[in-house]
Amino acid sequence: MSGAIGWPKLALAAAFVTVIVAFFALGGQEYLTLDAVKANRDALLAFADAHFGAALAIAFLVYAGAVAFSLPGGLVLSLTMGFIFGRWVGTVLVVIAATVGATLVFVAARYLFADAARKRLGPLGTRISAGFTANAFSYLLFLRLVPLFPFFLVNLAPAFTKIGVRTFVLATLVGIIPGTFVYVNLGQTLGRIDSLAGLVSPETIGAFVLLGLLALLPILVRKLRTARLGKT
Repeated sequence: MSGAIGWPKLALAAAFVTVIVAFFALGGQEYLTLDAVKANRDALLAFADAHFGAALAIAFLVYAGAVAFSLPGGLVLSLTMGFIFGRWVGTVLVVIAATVGATLVFVAARYLFADAARKRLGPLGTRISAGFTANAFSYLLFLRLVPLFPFFLVNLAPAFTKIGVRTFVLATLVGIIPGTFVYVNLGQTLGRIDSLAGLVSPETIGAFVLLGLLALLPILVRKLRTARLGKT
């Protein structure tokens, strides 16, 4: 019985490792750079104009795959989607593809590692998981809104808690909209972008942080109500 359970997990883990190794071995990272996209901008636009539906499908698969396998280049891909499809179509495409990719890696990580990780963490891990799960939507929304946490890490960490898949999907879908729109919108000026550094102003980052804090407001309200009831 243990072998029957172990082999699917082993096969899934091997598939993830194989894709990641193949990506770097074949030089995939060289295509997910600002210079590479700018060098092929005319070809990308021409293909999208001639085969719009196919371009959308390919873009969706590439973006969702990059997120699902935690590959580098998400920022470049977001800029590229804005450049090819415009701010509105590009934003919808990236939000849906990123949510699908994030959900895939979340479910895979939970299937592969969650049980073993919970056993190793013991009672402390159980308490942390319970605290996060009790306010799962607000906490995850905060992590998605504030651009200080690596996207792949926010995909993986909740897998070790009891957060539901539906909550994960909804918080991810809503939480990545502001940042996605900013980067996709910037992609329309791709030809004038020389570096990925400093693309977003401190004011914009501050606005994201404020949105994230607003996401935590329901938790604060509940804690204040609980404390007030405790005193009475």
